[in-house]
Amino acid sequence: MEPDNGTEVSEFILLGLSQALELQPLIFGLFLSMYLIILFGNLLIILAVSSDSHLHMPMYFFLSNLSLVDICFTSTTVPKMLWNIQTQSKVITYEGCIAQIYFYILFAVLDNFILTVMAYDRFVAICHPLHYMVIMNPQLCGWLVLVCWIMSALHSLLHNLMILGLRFCSDLEIPQFFCELNRVLQLACSDTFLNNIMIYFLTLLLGCGPLAGIFYSYSRIIFSIRAIPSAQGKYKAFSTCTSHLLVVTLYYGSVLGVYLSSAASQSSHSSAAASVMYTVVTPMLNPFIYSLRNNDIKRALERFFGR
Repeated sequence: MEPDNGTEVSEFILLGLSQALELQPLIFGLFLSMYLIILFGNLLIILAVSSDSHLHMPMYFFLSNLSLVDICFTSTTVPKMLWNIQTQSKVITYEGCIAQIYFYILFAVLDNFILTVMAYDRFVAICHPLHYMVIMNPQLCGWLVLVCWIMSALHSLLHNLMILGLRFCSDLEIPQFFCELNRVLQLACSDTFLNNIMIYFLTLLLGCGPLAGIFYSYSRIIFSIRAIPSAQGKYKAFSTCTSHLLVVTLYYGSVLGVYLSSAASQSSHSSAAASVMYTVVTPMLNPFIYSLRNNDIKRALERFFGR
């Protein structure tokens, strides 16, 4: 049988989380609620940090950037999914799919980088407290965030440029609620060997590299905390890291869950369900973790609403 040489693509079909019509209103209501919580929770953190002079510190500057990235990350997938359910359509244009892949990768990688920068911030604060404000000056903080944006944008652009050179077969159904890079590559009739090699290499470089930086930062933090003589001092130092540690664990745990579910199960539904944890649940929980465990954020929100 001769291989399909591919066709010009105008649209893809997103199969979503479930084909059952009776479940669509439930899925719509659930995802709309979670999306509104993500918007409201992360916007509150951004407003609290920007409006309260007590929070004009490197840690909260990075936190507000993380909240902005979480909003953008979720907004690349959930609104389109809600629109498709509301209009009973599963179609996404080729251009829309390529754009969704670009912004999805951009903000996913940016999330990873911002978490790494936040780990470095905690490392400097605990291991070099007397020089913290000198090292983490506004210029350095701005440059760190800018470099994160540039590296994420270039990484995402590289993947998109490689996708644009592919031709696709007649079966254009994606068993997901968004255009996931790996799923789109599986629909290609062109040779995707180079694309797959690039994915593995960049995942190793940009995934494991920042994770190694986080591990290194916290190994140094643990040694510094152990050297503190008083139990109260140890608790106070470690308490400044707990929110970030929880978010890092949630982020990398959900990413690992997505890849393990994809590798261990051939079911598209289990893979899509795992993706929900990564793309929706984690950004929804981040504001709760930082606001409920951080007294500075609590007081800033109280002052903001008490005006």
